[in-house]
Amino acid sequence: MHIHISTQDGIPLYQQIVRQFKNLIASGLLEPGGELPSIRILAEQLLVNPNTVARAYRELEAAGFVEKRRTAGTFVTDGPSPLARREKMRLLMDRIDALLAECHQMRIPIKDLEELVCQRAKTYPSKSTGEHGS
Repeated sequence: MHIHISTQDGIPLYQQIVRQFKNLIASGLLEPGGELPSIRILAEQLLVNPNTVARAYRELEAAGFVEKRRTAGTFVTDGPSPLARREKMRLLMDRIDALLAECHQMRIPIKDLEELVCQRAKTYPSKSTGEHGS
């Protein structure tokens, strides 16, 4: 599992952690019952204050994505994923909105962004086949 944060993103670090764990759960890379890294270990890996990771875990727990098990750690909830298709689409829309805002700030035409996305999609590995897109 790989979590990446950026101090230049403009998004609070704990929110970046929450978003990435939600994406990992939605994609099935973190399955129900899967254990999250301990707060201390993830904080060390990301070079952030443990309180930042603890806040992210509290947010995930409050939203029903994970559960704390006394003295055992933090685990993805066993029930059905709270990330239905609508929630997955909402997460993607948030990312698209941020990308569009960056394009606007850099004065990059949307047409250029569309072309770039199409080019990248052609070379991006497909999850189902493990091959590059067509």
